[in-house]
Amino acid sequence: MKHLIICLLMIFFVSLSGCINDTNEAANDRTDNTEELTGSREFQVEGTEVVIISANLSYPTYVAAPTTEDRKPAIVLIHSFRGMEPGYIELIDRFASDGYVVVAPEWQTFETSPSDEVVEQLIRDSVDYAKTRSDVNTDLLGLTGFCAGGRYTMLLLPEIKEFNSGVAWYGFPYSGGDENRPAAPADVIDGLDAPMLIIHGTSDQASNISDIYRYCTELDTAGKYFELKVYQGQPHGFMLENGQLSQSFEAEDAYWQMVTFFDRTLN
Repeated sequence: MKHLIICLLMIFFVSLSGCINDTNEAANDRTDNTEELTGSREFQVEGTEVVIISANLSYPTYVAAPTTEDRKPAIVLIHSFRGMEPGYIELIDRFASDGYVVVAPEWQTFETSPSDEVVEQLIRDSVDYAKTRSDVNTDLLGLTGFCAGGRYTMLLLPEIKEFNSGVAWYGFPYSGGDENRPAAPADVIDGLDAPMLIIHGTSDQASNISDIYRYCTELDTAGKYFELKVYQGQPHGFMLENGQLSQSFEAEDAYWQMVTFFDRTLN
């Protein structure tokens, strides 16, 4: 009986050891999967402020890029109507650590609400600046923007053909029709050739989700390629909280959606 008990105890501890090893391996697998989902490649990043001249005016522009010498895709990023908040700087640096050169002009430097013509010229000049950099692959250019920048992404992606793809965050597809903003993004759908990802929240009171569904229906009817990612319960501007980059699950997932979309469309 004594020997039997000893044998049973040995079997128990061996089984327990196996369970622990399996658990550790599963945890490691989850960690590996999480790292894969974030798309993080962890390049070292150099951030700097440059000046972009547009219509004889000097616009401060934050630029972040990996320190590697190879040529990389470049993204022009248009901040929200609330300006270049600290959260955008953090987001841009993180974006650069994933292998992109990011150019973010401060489009409200001279006016809170400049005309679409002024902003379009600034974005075109930002593209021209990106093309002068030796670390940029000029055949791989993307556009992204948030809030008002999301509207500009929807509006300018069909107009500026150098862009290969774009990501519009909580934009305004039917905003326009006045002197400063003569056209709404929905008016220029026919000119859209580049794929676009649209990111939005169902609780966005500034830009109702019903307008996004309507806009996507028009894109689909016109045969334009788009992807739509909707976050239930998320408000307008959910990527930032009090000016800082949000750490919520939805913000983390939305960032991953953006990076992987550009990975697929610019590489």
